[in-house]
Amino acid sequence: MSQLQNGIQPLNYASLTAEEAAAYDRMKTYPVKVLQIGEGNFLRGFVDWMIHRCNQQGLFLGSVAVSQPRPSGAAKLKELDEQDGLYYQWIRGLHEGELIDRRELISVFSACIDPYKEWNQFLAMAESSDLELIVSNTTEAGLVYTPSEWAPDQPILSYPGKLTLLLFRRFEHFGGDPGKGLLLLPCELVERNGDKLREIVLQHAADWQLPEAFVNWIRNHNRFLNSLVDRIVTGLPAEEADDRYAEWGVKDRLLNAAEPYHIWAIEGEEELDQRLPFVQAGLNVVWTHDLKPYQQRKVRILNGAHTWMAAFGVLHGLREVREVVEHSVYGEQLRRVIFDEIVPSVPLPEAEMRVYAGQVIERFANPYVRHKLTDIAMNSLSKFKVRLLPTLMAYHERTGELPPLIMKSFASLLRLYRVQQTEDGGYAGSKLNGESQVIRDDAAALSELTALWSKVDNSELQVKELIADVLSRASWWGSDLTEIPGLLDVLTDELAQLEEKA
Repeated sequence: MSQLQNGIQPLNYASLTAEEAAAYDRMKTYPVKVLQIGEGNFLRGFVDWMIHRCNQQGLFLGSVAVSQPRPSGAAKLKELDEQDGLYYQWIRGLHEGELIDRRELISVFSACIDPYKEWNQFLAMAESSDLELIVSNTTEAGLVYTPSEWAPDQPILSYPGKLTLLLFRRFEHFGGDPGKGLLLLPCELVERNGDKLREIVLQHAADWQLPEAFVNWIRNHNRFLNSLVDRIVTGLPAEEADDRYAEWGVKDRLLNAAEPYHIWAIEGEEELDQRLPFVQAGLNVVWTHDLKPYQQRKVRILNGAHTWMAAFGVLHGLREVREVVEHSVYGEQLRRVIFDEIVPSVPLPEAEMRVYAGQVIERFANPYVRHKLTDIAMNSLSKFKVRLLPTLMAYHERTGELPPLIMKSFASLLRLYRVQQTEDGGYAGSKLNGESQVIRDDAAALSELTALWSKVDNSELQVKELIADVLSRASWWGSDLTEIPGLLDVLTDELAQLEEKA
């Protein structure tokens, strides 16, 4: 039985109601159809929640074996195992103007496998006839090629390396049966993530001189699906957790908060919903032949708006996304930059983009999400290049003018990146009020900016000359931005106005 502490039970099977226990018992009879690489908040708040919803409606009837991609994930996996694979999904936020606040008990995990301690058990998953899907979220850093020696008897660190060994084990066990190929759905935020994962697996196969028949089996009978995921999952709300535990009478160390909004766009034929019945379950999953429009609208509108407000907001002393949305001046500017500058410059149906933009603003206003601007501001140089520069250039091409609010953000970025090296070897800029702000970005770029701003401080360089130098760096921006008419002069003026406020 669960031990009581101040009337609060730890969440596990023993703490369930009779109805919850019956649902859990049913889940434990389902075959393991999914191997999940990633124990973190996002997959639990996105994919596992979806599988739970499908199971509730009798559509999937499969369970999940979860494994961590890195040794450091062992602690979270242990917590999950101690809770019998159970956790609450807490969905909170605005949806079509309505405030949502609901809690769901998620029970999809029938096995927790630590590959660094249970390597043989991990590889044995390959021999299951029931296995259909491998889903992963190992972060962008996990979806990279890392050369590794052929050592099938011991765990390999990289996820693609583990996957290659597991697929080879499956190929051998089933004799290359075409019907035993798997669906692979990476959720890492990497463009064409499925193609990327397959490319790395094939590179490992080449490195290890695995049989050509295996390579052909990978190419022809396993589906590496490109997909785009979008949901803000914030995990355990530490400041509120104890009060909620007291209210519910249950302590869930893996309580997982998320916004109501979710979308999973997957590049594949609609018939795949027969195998993965997300649409049938009423979830916002889109099977599409072309993922690009979904990627483009997210990068340009949602990510673009984030990047627009990050340097601008930090520079002006704001802390969180919701502060920008609710600000009497900057909130209105945020709406204008989205609807007047970004949306018309996205080469997609404008009416559809305006609906999506409205959803983005509603998500930004979620009172339960504490999204720090300093976190969004990390790596702002590369983010500006990908998220806002294409809009700036498209706006100029369309109107012959420069987008005024994006220019303010660009100037704010340059002003925030008026950096100096710190004693610990890092870099810091300053807000308009003089308060120091740690800057995290490419070290080489920050070093060069430190040198440039030092020359300005020593009167060896004019600010306009510094801006011209920065704009001319095609290695930063993909092209020489001084070739855009008026850009240098407008940025110089905007930066001067910011200095007047300091």
